[in-house]
Amino acid sequence: MATTRPTANWESFATAEPDLARTVEGRFGAFTHHVLATLRGDGSPRTSGLEVRFLAGELWLGMMPDSLKALDLRRDARFALQANPGAGTGMGGGDVRVAGRAIEVTDPATKRAYGKEVEPPEPFHLFRTELTEVVRTYVEDDRFLVVEVWKPGEPVRTLRRT
Repeated sequence: MATTRPTANWESFATAEPDLARTVEGRFGAFTHHVLATLRGDGSPRTSGLEVRFLAGELWLGMMPDSLKALDLRRDARFALQANPGAGTGMGGGDVRVAGRAIEVTDPATKRAYGKEVEPPEPFHLFRTELTEVVRTYVEDDRFLVVEVWKPGEPVRTLRRT
């Protein structure tokens, strides 16, 4: 039997772990396009490019009408989102990714407010995220691989490997 994982919106995460949230936002803010993983109808993964926005305490995913990623999320809301690592291997701030569920927003007032702020091409799909996990991976002192993992209702767990 499948169990439902606890979720949190971006504001809840940022309140619980402000330092990690700032780092994650900074990584996503460093580049325009990122990689979204969704599930196809047959359960296999699909990766797609995507722009994201942090507005009004939420992490938003906007998409072109009837794009395959939007249709995937309508069918199965689970997603993983990887920040663009940028050029080279520096990855200032580390490698960051978030996972959770994407909930489609159909409320006209919410979509209008998002559209006014972001000015996406019309029409568009809009999804708000419910996070199940936030992960940052980086190298510390050229000696340790550090992995920080946050899940709703838990403090950040930090793992160091040599």
